[in-house]
Amino acid sequence: MQNSGNISRLTYYYKSKGKPSDADLVGKIEKIALEYPSYGYRRITAELKRQGLKVNHKRVYRIMRSQNLLCRARKSFKITTNSAHSLKKYPNLIENLTPARPDQIWHADITYIRIATSFVYLAALIDGFSRRVVGYGLARTLSADLTLEALLDAISKRNTEDLIHHSDQGIQYCSSDYVEVLKEHGIEISMSGKANPYDNAKIESFFRTLKVEEVYMFEYETYQEVVSRIPYFIEEVYNKKRLHSSLGYLPPEEFENIINDKKEKNKSHQLVLTS
Repeated sequence: MQNSGNISRLTYYYKSKGKPSDADLVGKIEKIALEYPSYGYRRITAELKRQGLKVNHKRVYRIMRSQNLLCRARKSFKITTNSAHSLKKYPNLIENLTPARPDQIWHADITYIRIATSFVYLAALIDGFSRRVVGYGLARTLSADLTLEALLDAISKRNTEDLIHHSDQGIQYCSSDYVEVLKEHGIEISMSGKANPYDNAKIESFFRTLKVEEVYMFEYETYQEVVSRIPYFIEEVYNKKRLHSSLGYLPPEEFENIINDKKEKNKSHQLVLTS
């Protein structure tokens, strides 16, 4: 089939699904809300638009309210940080810094997942620019080995040049083994002040999403269940599918791909200009 005029190939093949009825929307909204229980009406509106539907957020809100689909996040809390130690603590390097690229700031933290008889602990690192989870580890105890596993996972997959690692002042992040790995890779060390979680709000937001959209939905019984499900949620759902309002309602992986494509195009353009 031939394209015509100045219409792009993407536009030529795309056919809008038009304005759906409320009855049609209810089913689609329920399906999205079931897969992503913490999605509010704006995120669901963005997902519907990605599916080619003509709909605005006011209509989606009205339907969600009438169907009792507006999310109500559960709150839970367990202390995972012990900053009462004599190990060296580092200054906050990101207090007034807004990341402008991937792998400029990594935020690191630990959370817990309740199982039938105890807890499982998750250490994770998230990119401050793209919100992508870049490394993680799971363990039965809050040991330094857990955070080190997550760090090494991130280092094995990402660029560590001109990178700042930010965490709280927990003993796991101040341990000599952890700090040594950071220094070996030329990664700058940054830490929030005592009892000041605001600089790590991005990874706290990820933990809340994980709890609401995965952990609370399945109520794990065993350590094996956690180990089998959490990696899938992080890698296949959170990084690849879940929309983030701060990224223009794109998933982290897609957002990074767009940024990288723009960089490659700029490089190619510069080569043409200098040749």
